[in-house]
Amino acid sequence: MNIVSEKTSQVVPMTGLRVAPNDTAGVTHVVIHYHEIALKGNNRRFFEKKLQRNIMHATAGLGLAELQRFSGRLMGVLEPHADWEKIAEALRRVFGIAYFAPMIKTAQNIDAITQTALSLLAARNFATFKVETKRAQKTFHLTSPQINALLGERICSHFKASVDLSQPEVTLWLEISDDYALVYCDRILGAGGLPVGTGERAVCLISGGIDSPVAAYRLMKRGVKLVFVHFHSAPFTNTASQRLVERQVQLLTRYQFLSSLYLVPFADVQRHIVANSPPSLRMVLYRRAMLRIAERIAQDYHAQALVTGENVAQVASQTLANINVINQAAGLAVIRPLAGDDKQEIITQARRIGTFDISVEPFEDCCSLFAARNPETHAHLESVLRCEAQFDLEPEIEKARQQAVLKRYRFKHHACEEVAAAAEN
Repeated sequence: MNIVSEKTSQVVPMTGLRVAPNDTAGVTHVVIHYHEIALKGNNRRFFEKKLQRNIMHATAGLGLAELQRFSGRLMGVLEPHADWEKIAEALRRVFGIAYFAPMIKTAQNIDAITQTALSLLAARNFATFKVETKRAQKTFHLTSPQINALLGERICSHFKASVDLSQPEVTLWLEISDDYALVYCDRILGAGGLPVGTGERAVCLISGGIDSPVAAYRLMKRGVKLVFVHFHSAPFTNTASQRLVERQVQLLTRYQFLSSLYLVPFADVQRHIVANSPPSLRMVLYRRAMLRIAERIAQDYHAQALVTGENVAQVASQTLANINVINQAAGLAVIRPLAGDDKQEIITQARRIGTFDISVEPFEDCCSLFAARNPETHAHLESVLRCEAQFDLEPEIEKARQQAVLKRYRFKHHACEEVAAAAEN
């Protein structure tokens, strides 16, 4: 089918659905369709209510007056002053939406419907089309096939176009309600997935690079609410990574509306590891210590997993052998959404969600501090445990946790703002 892409109004081929370029003049309603939520059982209403709340939060102040549920979809009414372009931009970021469509309300008679349809189609260049009618009001004097045929005949005559029921260049959709009709031609691709907040919590380790924001995006798309943790090595490194991560988290907060970010001082942990372990194991030991600290933060939020942007074989610490050894430091599951992606796939998605330009700004990564020239690529758990047993890292880990700086961000009225740390996450 063809659906307007998330980032632009460019038409993206997707089998089965045709989409025309956007023409938003006179938009009065929006219909919002979901897919995966419709497959839920007894708790489907919970997901629908959460989606409704998320949509109203994302579009607050833009003129979406109300949102009601109708047989597997949501219908929104736009106020006269509504900014449709901004509403559409906000809806594209709400997880749980399969697609949505701007609609024009008209009188429930065939002449008014025809005039609205002709006006809507006038902005489009097409040679073939089809009409699809859905009647919620079955007492309307024409059946759906009769409406399709009559409207089709008038459109053919007016535009010198022909009907194509299999692969039309434009589809005109018509919905007959109780006392009015809704007409539309565009279906705009949503973000898909499940509404944020319908899943459990997780803690995401965010480095400032390209990968971890994309990993965060993918988990949020599954309904998971994330708490972010960033490790830095100040004063041995500058504060660029902290400022950069703050901007990344603010951008990602557009998807989950309220975010917590912990800035964890990691330099003393690193110095302790460097002083008491062979250089080849430093990176693995760093990563194990990070998971321990992140897990303690996770306990405060009753989070059920840790999330990282690691990608198999991308760097020395990300071999399967090393990943296995690193995992053993955590009691929680460690989820790596990007494990099987190649770098270009990750970059493409980073560009699409808007984090790429921030991620490529220069900063000093804490893992590069005291990095070994020849890191171990196939660490053995027994060797690592023997090494850790020779020194007590616990005081440094607990100190890092206690000295972490908490920042919270809220997305409200189309902007992200920092809020008091006491704000509920």
